[in-house]
Amino acid sequence: MRSGFVSIIGRPNVGKSSLLNTIIKEKVAITSDVSGTTRNIIQGIYNEKDYQIVFVDTPGICKPNNRLGKVLNKEAIALTKDVDLILFVVDIDSGIGKGDMYILNMLKKENVPVALVMNKIDKLSKEKILKAIDKYKDIYPFVEIVPISALKVENIDRLIEVIKKYLVDDVLYFPQEMYTSNSLNFMVSEIVREKLLMVTQDEVPHSIACYTVNFEEKANLVKIMVDIVIDRDNLKKIIIGNGGSRLKTVGTLARMDMEKLLGKKVYLELFVKTIKNWKEKEKYLIELGFIDKYNK
Repeated sequence: MRSGFVSIIGRPNVGKSSLLNTIIKEKVAITSDVSGTTRNIIQGIYNEKDYQIVFVDTPGICKPNNRLGKVLNKEAIALTKDVDLILFVVDIDSGIGKGDMYILNMLKKENVPVALVMNKIDKLSKEKILKAIDKYKDIYPFVEIVPISALKVENIDRLIEVIKKYLVDDVLYFPQEMYTSNSLNFMVSEIVREKLLMVTQDEVPHSIACYTVNFEEKANLVKIMVDIVIDRDNLKKIIIGNGGSRLKTVGTLARMDMEKLLGKKVYLELFVKTIKNWKEKEKYLIELGFIDKYNK
């Protein structure tokens, strides 16, 4: 048995969560076309007969403009320590920019091997992919460079084989039937947030947060209540929609995913709640799970 921890790190919107879902073959992290989808630390567990890889999907690192942003950056950077390998994910089509170099300069301080994962190769020709590899190999002492497409599931098996070389433990950290360490409360609230981002698109900023306030499981039914937290009252009309139509759509889409996840019928209630400047207030960052109150 070989096992270990692998951190997935990179700028927002390079496909870290899509990569995690593709590797695990389950939806453990929500995705969106807009950057900044991943907020909390998300763990996915990859199991083979003789291998277990615990992947840690981190929030995208970028210049913070509020307390929440600083917290997310701190968490992401902290998760580059005490792992066996870091997967530094970039969008091969966009290239490596200032934001990427900012992250790489931080990684230099850590004594952890870093593999460059060049995502979205389905957008480029083989010739351009080879040119990109040649260009980026001298930017940082990467131990490996693996071009992949999380969307098209290209070269994922190769990436797994590369990761196996860096696993040093012989401990089974989780039961082999587990594919995530996330709680059900967290997963259902994230499903709601994903559907909100999908339905509202650019109308609602990524500053919304969702958290489960009630999860009551019965024999054939699960009752779930989720609060949708916003920081401005004028967003309520956008989220709720005419006659509640938009919120109803969000609820329907979320309930369908929840029923797949839980294998039971779901009764879902959604409530929109305004907390002004919640992203700056430690109390709410703790309540919403962004800060561990026992280890701030």
